Amino acid sequence: MAGGFVAIATTAIVDGTRGALTRWMVEPAPGVYVGTLTERVWKELWGGLCSSIDAQGGWAVLIHNAPTEQGFSVLTHGEGTRRPREIDGFALIGWPLSESLEVKNL
Repeated sequence: MAGGFVAIATTAIVDGTRGALTRWMVEPAPGVYVGTLTERVWKELWGGLCSSIDAQGGWAVLIHNAPTEQGFSVLTHGEGTRRPREIDGFALIGWPLSESLEVKNL
């Protein structure tokens, strides 16, 4: 069974969860994990990561190979400000503007 490229970025997760991710993936920078995983493995890791975030807080994004125009799909979980948005079949990441940058209706 062939695997696909998977990248996970996290903020504020507990050490035990970080350890579980590094058993399967490389951590090239703090909170960033990359690897080649089967769908079954990345779904199990994602489920455990989401459970940990629900219990103890944090935020995560997972990007994996998918049969889309871009060739990947984006999942997020937790209390982060960035959220994936689909526009015309493309995944984009959106976040709220700060008050100083908000467009005022005239």
